[in-house]
Amino acid sequence: MSVSSVYPALEELLPRVSKPVQYIGSELGATVKEWDSTTVRWALMYPDAYEVGLPNQGVMILYEILNEIPDVLAERTYAVWPDLEELMREHGVPQFTVDAHRPVGAFDMLGVSFATELGYTNLLTALDLAGIPLHAGDRDDSHPLVIAGGHAAFNPEPIADFVDAVVLGDGEEAVIELTAIVREHKHEGRDALLERFAATGNVYVPRFYDASYDAETGRLTGTTPNRAAAPEQVSKRTTMDLDQWPYPRKPLVPLAESVHERMSVEIFRGCTRGCRFCQAGMITRPVRERSLQGIGEMVDTGLKHSGFEEVGLLSLSSADHSEIGDLAKQLADRYEGTNTGLSLPSTRVDAFNIDLANELTRNGRRSGLTFAPEGGSERIRKVINKTVSEEDLIRTVSAAYAQGWRQVKLYFMCGLPTETDEDVLQIAEMARNVIRAGREAAGRKDIRCTISIGGFVPKPHTPFQWAAQCDPDTVDARLKKLRTEVNADRSLGRSIGMRYHDGKPSLIEGLLSRGDRRVGAVIEAVWREGGRFDGWHEYFSYERWMRCGDEALRPHGVDVAFFTTRERAEDEVLPWDHLDSGLDKQWLWDDWCDALDEQEQDDCRWTPCFDCGVCPSMGTEIEMGPTGRTLLPITPV
Repeated sequence: MSVSSVYPALEELLPRVSKPVQYIGSELGATVKEWDSTTVRWALMYPDAYEVGLPNQGVMILYEILNEIPDVLAERTYAVWPDLEELMREHGVPQFTVDAHRPVGAFDMLGVSFATELGYTNLLTALDLAGIPLHAGDRDDSHPLVIAGGHAAFNPEPIADFVDAVVLGDGEEAVIELTAIVREHKHEGRDALLERFAATGNVYVPRFYDASYDAETGRLTGTTPNRAAAPEQVSKRTTMDLDQWPYPRKPLVPLAESVHERMSVEIFRGCTRGCRFCQAGMITRPVRERSLQGIGEMVDTGLKHSGFEEVGLLSLSSADHSEIGDLAKQLADRYEGTNTGLSLPSTRVDAFNIDLANELTRNGRRSGLTFAPEGGSERIRKVINKTVSEEDLIRTVSAAYAQGWRQVKLYFMCGLPTETDEDVLQIAEMARNVIRAGREAAGRKDIRCTISIGGFVPKPHTPFQWAAQCDPDTVDARLKKLRTEVNADRSLGRSIGMRYHDGKPSLIEGLLSRGDRRVGAVIEAVWREGGRFDGWHEYFSYERWMRCGDEALRPHGVDVAFFTTRERAEDEVLPWDHLDSGLDKQWLWDDWCDALDEQEQDDCRWTPCFDCGVCPSMGTEIEMGPTGRTLLPITPV
């Protein structure tokens, strides 16, 4: 039976809200299919505003893969701003997709990609607007299956009550497998479908597991299956041979302003640098590179279909691609004279060189350079395994300033394990040394260095998963001292910009990232009190989170500090222990001990295996060059 568009009712509301263009769809690259011509229908959600969600590579890739299947329909939905939410409730307009403006509640599956835990409250808003019961246990066969994925879903226990299933790891093959199950068995009902999902071994169905707690300490004692179809451990999916998955072929081009106005190509996936704070690097192992030919074809196809003038070469550490120099030069040669610029995200100092930078900017504008030392002192960089010396940084930025760059941005974290005030204050001295070296190299004073600082959040599946999180007052006090130290030398301080976030949002992110099922009641309470868009400063309320946290957790004999500022013991059962990222827990513990001893570990791409466990347990291996091959010539249109 056909499903009607809600656009006629929505259209009347749009003149009354800010940025109405974000709700109308019709972007270049979008796909709209006839409802009745398809068998399986997905609504894909990024739980944030359109301007943040549309450029998201994960959603864009799955959207295209699913719509290439003839009998499958995939549409996108994003979080609506509070002004439109209020009007939708007043006029009975449900959560809708931006493609054909169909009600989300009519789809077979609602797939939600979480890049950050602070998007959890936006999921509840979307469910409620869609007419989908908040709690999975209250849903029936008339409701979509709510399926979570993304990096922030590697500990889905805080949202266990709200989702029907969770896909761990890469989604390309997983969505095809789930689609096939629904196509063949949707007549059996949601419970049978969920059992079939669980039987794959890669899909976690929270209600098929029971969590138990120690009455005296409040600690988790285990998360165990309550159905035969549910495995003891759920394993992540890993997509190998990325050249076989050249998505997106047709990048979406937003009608409204978005956070990234560029076409992006993922040049490799995974990272084995071993930064102990980095969940993304740990959970996406092993490294899998695209070939130069594969990257070249994606860039060519994407530019033809989108018209973008900038190509972002994305990965967790793009300059580490084994053929990055050849890639940058050959792409710059190919697009010379076309105003097509190339860019890398922030890169490691020890993987950067001026020749690479010159190739990347040959056809585009020369913007600032961005590096991420992460820690101000050499000691703290050893703790976090960020093996970059200040001498390396000064040498690199001096060469850049000498070649005409005028702006360098440096990323740091505050609140790292074992951190002292002195570790943070050394950020100021590093920035001053950068300015001194830059002025000497450039022979002029009009250069800038911006230091950007975020609060550290311990994450699951990392060596720091046992660490005590630094409290917000300590973080804020250190940042205040750093500001004073930066300004102490006025001649240099005026050339140093400083941007930072206070420690309060980081503490709440820590609560959500390492919480167990009991934290779900906190999320729901915050949402019912108006919590929305918690990743946005103007909507986030620390006081609301702490008040709701105290009230919801008190009956369980725990509090917010139990999940945040408390250090875990080696033998403690962690909420995500039954979810297998491939990393051996003993290896993670040993690396945590190495961190406390300030011992560094090398990158296994270039050295012998360190037995993290991923390759043997996941049946995978590192895939990288050099291949010695070159970009193929562009095929004429």
